[in-house]
Amino acid sequence: MAKRQSRPWIVSDELWSLIEPLLPEPPPKQVEGRPRVPGRQALCGILFVLHTGIQWECLPQELGFGSGMTCWRRLAARNEAGVWGQLHQVLLNKPRSKNQLDWSRAVIDSSHVRAARKGPKTGPGPVDRARPGSKHHILTDGQGIPLAVSLTGGNRNDVTQLLPLLDKVPAVAGVVGRPRRRPDTLFADRDYDHDKYRRLLRQRGICPVIAERGQPHGTGLGTFRWVVERTISWLHGFRRLRIRWERRDDIHEAFLGLAVCLITHRDVQMLC
Repeated sequence: MAKRQSRPWIVSDELWSLIEPLLPEPPPKQVEGRPRVPGRQALCGILFVLHTGIQWECLPQELGFGSGMTCWRRLAARNEAGVWGQLHQVLLNKPRSKNQLDWSRAVIDSSHVRAARKGPKTGPGPVDRARPGSKHHILTDGQGIPLAVSLTGGNRNDVTQLLPLLDKVPAVAGVVGRPRRRPDTLFADRDYDHDKYRRLLRQRGICPVIAERGQPHGTGLGTFRWVVERTISWLHGFRRLRIRWERRDDIHEAFLGLAVCLITHRDVQMLC
């Protein structure tokens, strides 16, 4: 097993070589002042907040990553420009080029997180005495590599995000032929048990394997579904994602998309 990096917020040369071409051109400065914080240093500051869960205004200046507000603005701007979505697609192209993406099945699940304050895409959590909360919905391939992720209120039914997550899977290239976006089979737990969605999945050419309500446990789906639960645990290994501190949903979604890219990058390094 590879030795864990002591400072995971430091951006490696390999990762930066993938991110830098995707960054939008910075706007010209309107007034004279301090020089602009380099993009790589600002990204290190964003990753420091993501890994440690520290407040933006408490970002240590001695690290040289710029102020917390500078890093916040860069995170919002890059998310608005779609950088994390493009990076995720680039990362997925690599394992597909080596036939390491398991399209034979995909697995879907969600996890509830408490929200520190009310805001867009929050709702009364059914597992937290109706306190504000949100849900992280995630779709992975058969090995647990993230394919798509989304954020909803804590009171949204899981099955409502089944088709939107499938629609968010990027067109993964890497081999000769048409880019692929659709798995052969979809595994899910009882929260997704609905005949309407089984029918819609079959219309898309996807075979649904969904546990049925009222049936005894022991169907064997756990031998396939554990990969998405492991990926969710990796996702919540980033302390900033264990509790939703942001009132703005786009900022939390930016953290979520960046975390998915980091998990995918780590999987790609192991597989390729």
